[in-house]
Amino acid sequence: MSNSSSIRYFLLLALADTRQLQLLHFCLLLGISLAALLVNGLIISAVACGHHLHTPMFFFLLNLALSDLDSICTTVPKAMYNSLWDTRDISYSGCTAQLFFFLFFISAEFSLLTIMCYDRYMSICKPLHYGTLLGSRACAHMAAAAWASAFLNDVMHTANTFSLPLCHGNALGQFFCEIPQILKLSCSNSYIRELGLIAVSACLGFGCFVYIVFSYVQIFRAVLRIPSEHGWHKAFSTCLPHLAVVSLFVSTGIFTYLKSPSIFSPSLNLALSILYSMVPPALNPLIYSLRNAELKAAVWRLMTGWYQKH
Repeated sequence: MSNSSSIRYFLLLALADTRQLQLLHFCLLLGISLAALLVNGLIISAVACGHHLHTPMFFFLLNLALSDLDSICTTVPKAMYNSLWDTRDISYSGCTAQLFFFLFFISAEFSLLTIMCYDRYMSICKPLHYGTLLGSRACAHMAAAAWASAFLNDVMHTANTFSLPLCHGNALGQFFCEIPQILKLSCSNSYIRELGLIAVSACLGFGCFVYIVFSYVQIFRAVLRIPSEHGWHKAFSTCLPHLAVVSLFVSTGIFTYLKSPSIFSPSLNLALSILYSMVPPALNPLIYSLRNAELKAAVWRLMTGWYQKH
């Protein structure tokens, strides 16, 4: 038995038991992280350098790429280090920092996805008001609000979680630090306070999800009234990538945390954790770039220009 004041490190869940599988996991994690760094970095550079992409949609996409890039850099490096050197430990302060930044970037991502839905709704359903309601100042304020709300939400959860007394050891059933695993180590009824905060955050997240669903119902009704096939294609090319990213983000998170205990297994839990923490940051840029001709052209010009200079 121990308490939180005496815990100096936590033990993370090992990705594999044999040395061969550990090295294989290291290579897979390295490939995923490099892919995420490459595609997100290309989008950030293309939007920042392409003046014709300085529109609300691409401004929010740049913020989304930043959150994806940072979230995968929060969890993957430590998992790679543990797989390569056959270790499991993470320091108490390191666990605190990892939980803080991962929750921060995940919260910011969902807020940004909600704002991007509002952008698409205004663009298609209220085009005459789009320029006035989504000017550069308004976009900056909305992005700042997304990051600020994520920070406040993160501070509350992180401070409350690590203020709990821990007396059920220091082994976490996850390959990175997350709130549910730390709550399992608590030996006090104080964890109910954190569960209350989680319930409040879940309700706010559900409200955002309902707004996204309602907005897309209105968007698709408006699109179906567009007479030209070109108009259909242009509307769907901007809406479908966002809808696919939202679906990937929400479905993996919901299935990970709300799956039935009867189908629980360590290997399934690990696979789902990798799915929702690593796959969306790597796939989001690809989903957007495959359907958006402007973004593909900007990325291609960026790559060819860099190649010609070198």
